[in-house]
Amino acid sequence: MSHDFSGYTVQELQSLIDAATKALKDKQESERREYLRQMNELASKAGVKFQIVEDVSKSAAAPSSRRGAKVPAKYQNPHNAAEKWSGRGVKPRWLQALLAQGHDIKEFEIKS
Repeated sequence: MSHDFSGYTVQELQSLIDAATKALKDKQESERREYLRQMNELASKAGVKFQIVEDVSKSAAAPSSRRGAKVPAKYQNPHNAAEKWSGRGVKPRWLQALLAQGHDIKEFEIKS
């Protein structure tokens, strides 16, 4: 099913997209209602109670407060003040190199 849309204006194409999107959503909802009707009918015939449980991933649940929370840096590279590490995760290369040279990690703690 190929169509030539080269003769359409931007507004006409956007209008087609909007109409197609609405038609698709309407069709999906219609099919969903039909499937639910069929499932209810089958459950009724089998003597089973049927209940829809909404998908929580689609709900407007509050985002996790843990995601994206910045942790203050605990350690700083003495040779480059811009390089810092929070103490979580993998040690950065600069710290690994200094520790391999025999330095103690406490030397690089940021003093408050």
